[in-house]
Amino acid sequence: MKLLAPLMLAAVLAAPALAAQDAKAPAKPDLAQGETKYTAVCAACHGADGNSAIAANPKLSQQHPEYLVKQLQEFKSGKRNSAVMKGFAAVLSDEDMKNISAWLVSQKAKPGFAKDKDLVTLGERIYRGGIPDRQIAACAGCHSPNGAGIPAQYPRLSGQHADYTSAQLVSFRDGVRKNSVQMSQVAAKMNDREIKAVSDYVAGLR
Repeated sequence: MKLLAPLMLAAVLAAPALAAQDAKAPAKPDLAQGETKYTAVCAACHGADGNSAIAANPKLSQQHPEYLVKQLQEFKSGKRNSAVMKGFAAVLSDEDMKNISAWLVSQKAKPGFAKDKDLVTLGERIYRGGIPDRQIAACAGCHSPNGAGIPAQYPRLSGQHADYTSAQLVSFRDGVRKNSVQMSQVAAKMNDREIKAVSDYVAGLR
């Protein structure tokens, strides 16, 4: 009994601490809720499964969930400027954003295609090797050789609409999009032809 008493006391004292740890554990995303909310708020512009058919609207399927949550939060706060997206993000809670993003990463991305044969070689050279004499880094260094990106930090680019990618690079270059210092610095050194070339190459990555 003398040995059991301290053990029982230790167990009683540990119980509140364990309960507190459990309470702090993040809830797993609810994919069913994510699909429901996505269908109601996002599908009209981004496609039923995240594969947008509209070149101006990005494909979201298989995108890294942490990256999507960050973008939605920044649309909502105004850090990333878009009147349209701000309105949609405003109706989403943090939980909604996590559920939607978790559902989207489970959706298979449809491949895209490069269309400009004259520029695709230039686009590949910039994507894979950058432009060293102008200190333009290779896109592959952060977004990976096949465009899969690096989870949380760098988004998936493979198969993305060339029009959308080009518009984002121009926005970074012109100071319209300000939520990535790194991308602003890279895009600032690129001309229109280089942006168009790398955007078209990205569309065909898989």
